[in-house]
Amino acid sequence: MLMQPTADKLRDMRLYGMLAGLEEQSENPEYQRLSFEERLGFLVDREWSDRQEKRLSSRIKKARFRERALMEDLDLSPERGLDRRQVLYLAQPDWINNNLNTIIIGATGTGKTYLACALGNAACKNGFTVRYYQMAKMLRELHAAHADGTYEKLLARLSKTKLLILDDWLLDDLSLVQTRDLLEIIDDRYNKGSIIFATQLPVSEWHPRFEDPTLADAIMDRVVHNAYRLELKGESKRKRQKILTQSGH
Repeated sequence: MLMQPTADKLRDMRLYGMLAGLEEQSENPEYQRLSFEERLGFLVDREWSDRQEKRLSSRIKKARFRERALMEDLDLSPERGLDRRQVLYLAQPDWINNNLNTIIIGATGTGKTYLACALGNAACKNGFTVRYYQMAKMLRELHAAHADGTYEKLLARLSKTKLLILDDWLLDDLSLVQTRDLLEIIDDRYNKGSIIFATQLPVSEWHPRFEDPTLADAIMDRVVHNAYRLELKGESKRKRQKILTQSGH
């Protein structure tokens, strides 16, 4: 008798999880065997779960991952050179809570982007805000922000993101302005957020990529000494997939 008014109120309050749960309880006589407290508990659980799923979907959408990558789909076979325990640890929240970084190194096609996006997806599931960037796109955004006066707003937005993923890190040499911009971004995040760097270059080859050696020292000091390192080995997965496709496998 009171079901429709109650349903209307739940809909008006946007308690859609509780509404769906109430409809389910009204259609399933088994729920009549439960106490009021038990039935209420199921409704609250349904609403909480629905909201958690929506928040996760929103975080993943805002991250703008290049690949839809999941930890459970990662290839952690020994020939890839990855320490399974370390990778699984990085899927947990501790290192991000401690504002540490991760450096993923590997040749073209070895799966750096996929691994970075999988770790980013795990971070979203752990409740963190994440943003993925290819370096070239970030540099273009920074250049445009300088031109239209939105540079400070861009920095503020990036500083509020708990995990920043920079793919194709140092693929090209950086100008003085670009180096300063990156130092400011990294400095803003120091002890406040984490970064994943995905790159073809070993750390020993980073320094010459920056135009100013003093700024390079500052960036290296803030990044390298508090970072986990993952080094992907093996042949290009894209090349291997192409060969398998051509052979009909």
